[in-house]
Amino acid sequence: MIRIHLTSVFVDDQTKALDFYTRVLGFEVRADVPLGGEDRWLTVGAPGDDAVQLLLEPSGHRAVGPYRAALREDGIPAAQFASDDVRAEHARLVELGVEFTMPPTDMGPVTVAVLDDTCGNLIQLAQMHG
Repeated sequence: MIRIHLTSVFVDDQTKALDFYTRVLGFEVRADVPLGGEDRWLTVGAPGDDAVQLLLEPSGHRAVGPYRAALREDGIPAAQFASDDVRAEHARLVELGVEFTMPPTDMGPVTVAVLDDTCGNLIQLAQMHG
């Protein structure tokens, strides 16, 4: 059986991303290993879930800028996170100053919202119904 263990989002600033993904979104640090210079192997995960990690990957590679710019221009999220209650998360995150490019929107079997992670990415929150 194959499982997802690690996925990544490119971030402009790992320290800023660490603050946003932990303090604001509520993830916990799984690994923080210096790689030389300012770069780190920096992963976070949901509390109580050690199976899947998100790598907050430095965005220095030359392909990253054009790729992320095209995604943002088209409003395409770089990642999707699950939520038990997207509307409640939206309200909580707005109180913390998070900007949303799409408020909670019902789309049949799912409610989604899209936020700006302050590190160069759009992130979609999704709540499956039923």
